[in-house]
Amino acid sequence: MDRKIEKKKWTISRIALLAGAIIFVGFVLYLVFLRDKSSKIYVDRNQLTIAEVKADKFQEFIPVDGIVLPKTTIYIDAIMGGNVNEIYVEDGALLRKGDPILRLVNTNLELSYMEQETRIYEAINNLQNTKIGLEQTKFVRQKEIASLNEQLEAVEVSFIRQKALFLDSLISNQDFEDAERAYRYGKKQLQISLELQKLDSISTERRYKQIDQSMDRLYNNLELLKASLDNLTVKAPADGQLSSFSIEVGQTANSGEHLGQIDNPDEYKLRANIDERYISRVSIGQEAEFDFGGKTYLLTIQKIYTDVTAGSFQVDLFFENGYPDHIKRGQTLQLRLKFSSQTDALIVRRGGFFQKTGGNWIYVLDASEEFAVKRPIRINRQNILYYEVLEGLEAGEKVIVSSYDNFGDKDRVVFK
Repeated sequence: MDRKIEKKKWTISRIALLAGAIIFVGFVLYLVFLRDKSSKIYVDRNQLTIAEVKADKFQEFIPVDGIVLPKTTIYIDAIMGGNVNEIYVEDGALLRKGDPILRLVNTNLELSYMEQETRIYEAINNLQNTKIGLEQTKFVRQKEIASLNEQLEAVEVSFIRQKALFLDSLISNQDFEDAERAYRYGKKQLQISLELQKLDSISTERRYKQIDQSMDRLYNNLELLKASLDNLTVKAPADGQLSSFSIEVGQTANSGEHLGQIDNPDEYKLRANIDERYISRVSIGQEAEFDFGGKTYLLTIQKIYTDVTAGSFQVDLFFENGYPDHIKRGQTLQLRLKFSSQTDALIVRRGGFFQKTGGNWIYVLDASEEFAVKRPIRINRQNILYYEVLEGLEAGEKVIVSSYDNFGDKDRVVFK
């Protein structure tokens, strides 16, 4: 008899179909929820520069080039113009103050000097003659008073005698009155002469002062004329070394023309060009330093030239702790111009990544160091070696600091 055969629910084909469906759904879920959707690029690690983030001391500074110059420079200019007749020294000579350097010839100046000298001497002679005239007037007045005194004495004796005779009724009233009138007239005349002598004395004293002042001015003018003529001989204004001197015999030097300079050969300063972006951050007394011969030398800014030329301005820096041995004028030294003191900070080595990211993000290595991922950061100050990191990194982490130009905008860098 026939036996009923029950149909199987889980056939091989059904199981295979169900398994396939489960796998497909799982794949879809993986694609939707679990798959790493970040973009990536594969790079040879040996072609990258990797640096460790450190907690260390940080100081903000910029490198600038300083040119060695004499600390003290005195310029030599032609006070009077003329043709160079003689040159007494050569460029580089060590001079003492007052040593002659060159001699100029100016014929017009010399003729003018002679004419003015003649006029001044004539004016001096006239003033001296006026002074002599005042002295003569004084003696004439004294002679007049002496004569009046003598006359008054004679009139007084006559008056006394006539008075005695009149009292004895030996002479008439007319004779006595004539004697008395003559005596009063003599006294009055002498009084007037004495008053005139007093006025003459006051006036003469005032005139003396005016004449003396005028003569002093004339003598001063004469000295100025001589000094102007002496200026045709150019002399060293101070002790030092003559430099920038390239004058030739026969050359014409105009008044005010720069002829050379005197440098102090034993003291130096540095003159540096600084980018105009830092002009608001540079101030008098600001420090800079450089290394030379195994020693660090400190300088401070003592003068700022605020004129901006070709995108930079200049400063003068003076040494604070002595000069290096064997430095020479014109030598260039690289300085570190400080903008802050040393402080504790989180720092990362400078690199080409900054040009691409602007310091806003960086690739940070995973703990496995098999790849690096993009991470936002915030950078504050910088110097020629490091950036100061404010946010986004921790000490001990490693980052890619070389250029990102070939990375595009990938989220992950995978090492080959």
